[in-house]
Amino acid sequence: MGRTQMLKRLLDVVAGGFGLLLLSPLLAAVAALVKCSSAGPVFFRQERIGRGGRPFFILKFRSMVREAPESGGPITFGDDPRVTRAGRWLRKTKIDELPQLFNVLRGEMSLVGPRPEVRRYVEMFQEDYAEILRVRPGMTDLASLKYRDEAAILGQAADPEEEYVRRVLPEKIRLAREYVRRQSLLLDLTIICRTPISLLHGRVSTASRETPRPANQQKTASRDSTKVRRRGGMI
Repeated sequence: MGRTQMLKRLLDVVAGGFGLLLLSPLLAAVAALVKCSSAGPVFFRQERIGRGGRPFFILKFRSMVREAPESGGPITFGDDPRVTRAGRWLRKTKIDELPQLFNVLRGEMSLVGPRPEVRRYVEMFQEDYAEILRVRPGMTDLASLKYRDEAAILGQAADPEEEYVRRVLPEKIRLAREYVRRQSLLLDLTIICRTPISLLHGRVSTASRETPRPANQQKTASRDSTKVRRRGGMI
């Protein structure tokens, strides 16, 4: 293990342990919310492929109904009916990902690193993952910053599964390979700092899209659209 990897692991253990201690009241409150809001366990466990191709079980707060694995595919998109009411909030804020701090302390994950995938997708892109899985998967990475609202993006596709495999996953793989080649403590700290900013920006953007425009602005927009269409333009 090189010096950079030793320092990275030290950062994972210290920051991960401190994070669990600091966030313990929030984690306890969320656990109670998940348990009271729908039937099923507090945590969701799913096999992912880790460093060196070794499988492990990733931890999340359960955000879907108990029967979700049997009633749909491995990805969620749009207004997936399997997601519970509390789960929508947990996913939007990414609080459902916090139990992965336990994966970090166990050495299965890192704070920063390529997001771990299910076996199915790893086998589809074996050559790419041979490089990516040289490092521990992480809680956040370059792709997390770009696809902070992945479910909404997939929800706009006619075939979300095909959209994920053909467009989203190849781009995530490209960013993961870029991280592996550029990895450093400075890059990790940059991604850690940018992650909460990205989440906040995503929530603000969503709120802006959902805020209705005043009636006079809607009328103006309607008149402008009519003018564009009359000129043969596109909106």
